[in-house]
Amino acid sequence: MDFDLNTLRNGLLFYIVLVCSLCIHEWAHAFMADRLGDDTPRHLGRVTLNPLAHMDLFGTVIFPLVCIFFLGGGFLFGWGKPVPVNSANFQNRRRDDTLVTLAGPCSNLLIAALAAVVGGLLYKKDPKTAEIFMLVIELNVTLAVFNLIPLPPLDGGTVLKHAIRMSEETYLRISQWSFFILMAVLWLPPLRWVIVTAMGITASPFILVYQWLAGS
Repeated sequence: MDFDLNTLRNGLLFYIVLVCSLCIHEWAHAFMADRLGDDTPRHLGRVTLNPLAHMDLFGTVIFPLVCIFFLGGGFLFGWGKPVPVNSANFQNRRRDDTLVTLAGPCSNLLIAALAAVVGGLLYKKDPKTAEIFMLVIELNVTLAVFNLIPLPPLDGGTVLKHAIRMSEETYLRISQWSFFILMAVLWLPPLRWVIVTAMGITASPFILVYQWLAGS
């Protein structure tokens, strides 16, 4: 792959937005757990917006950069360092653990909403800002929807565990195979279509707000 200046610029821009979005996602988990009475994330230094506290060497650095610069962005997969939570510290374990879990995807949707509003308002002053704000919207919607796939250990898997009262043993057993299951899901056209369609539907309201405020 040729690393011309435009490719380098676009790749770095995409990576910076990805890292910020992943880290805010993990911070949201830590913040919510801390607010609900579990001080584990705070003791581990995770209730912070400092990206270094949430970055995983392989999942946030090596793998995404390889995907962006060597796979042409056609396949992108990345993750932050999971936030340890001790549900024994919650008043209501199932409810509070579910709230902590949903805080991550909700933070990404909130970022998408802010990007839609701010980006739409700034568009009239500088149309060139459309690139960055649309990237923020699309990437954060992608992270939110992807993480809500009902497969352990994704956020959606944890929500499913509490919804159907799945045993911890079953949850951990499925988690051991989740990476391979996800790869199969992403490579099978029918399943990939479902996920892409869900992302498109979820992104539509944010894009409509952006376009409305931008006057386009």
